[in-house]
Amino acid sequence: MSPGDDDGYGNDSGRSNDGYSTLGGTRQTRTRLPDGQGGDGYGPRRPARKSRSLLTVLGVVVLLLAAITFANMGGGGGGGDGGDGTPGSEGKKAGSAPTAATGTKPVAGKNGDIASGFAHDQQGAQSAAANYSVTLVSADILKPAQRTQIVRQVFVAGRVDELETKFNQAYSKDFLDKVGLDESGKAAEGMTYVSRTAPVGTKVTQFADSSATVEVWCTGVFGTAGVGSTNPVSNDWFTMTLKLQWESNDWKVDSFAQKDGPAPVNTDRTASNADEIAKAVEEYGGFTYAR
Repeated sequence: MSPGDDDGYGNDSGRSNDGYSTLGGTRQTRTRLPDGQGGDGYGPRRPARKSRSLLTVLGVVVLLLAAITFANMGGGGGGGDGGDGTPGSEGKKAGSAPTAATGTKPVAGKNGDIASGFAHDQQGAQSAAANYSVTLVSADILKPAQRTQIVRQVFVAGRVDELETKFNQAYSKDFLDKVGLDESGKAAEGMTYVSRTAPVGTKVTQFADSSATVEVWCTGVFGTAGVGSTNPVSNDWFTMTLKLQWESNDWKVDSFAQKDGPAPVNTDRTASNADEIAKAVEEYGGFTYAR
């Protein structure tokens, strides 16, 4: 998919018009409001910083967005007609619903560290979208070995080769150097690279027997923890839109995009120091998400 593909993602008229700008957790210092379907607009308030640090962070963000735009160039598959929540039902636009016990097991197992075996219904599609959102915005996407595994497990087979090549080109050694990571995607000694996402809720906007579109409202922590870090860990709120296809008895991603918010008002709570953040990331594991 590309900023101007058939899916309609990335046609925003703002600071970033790519669909993958949440990847790798370098989403820092957003300054404008969202105004497009697939655009990126990041506007959560941040504490005031020295101008030099601000310029450094902005420079890193610009580099990331340029690389992601390159990786994002390519065709994306289209979705089917809307459904009423059951396989094969078409012609209606699906909506959101509160989480409730349904008797359907939405996750059957895992393929490595990534949940798999999702139910062939709206519940399963929402569970798949939530879990894939966490994976696609993880720090592992910047690590060559893990990136290959992620692309092959998350995306539909027809997109794998194209996206694997583009991701590898975008996250080259030169690019990783510029964001403070080595060629393996690891932070410098004494630093901890953080990219942890937590889905807050999901909404189905289209559903059919073989396709679904799901929006995932997320929050997370992103940045580099360590003394002297120029990309300090901060939180963000964003919504990811994933177009899914039913393939090989599971939901897979055909394309995705993201936009800013909805974001709450930031509190004045004192920020934890870098050691506390790094320790929390190491000690607290992630979840498998399901409806």
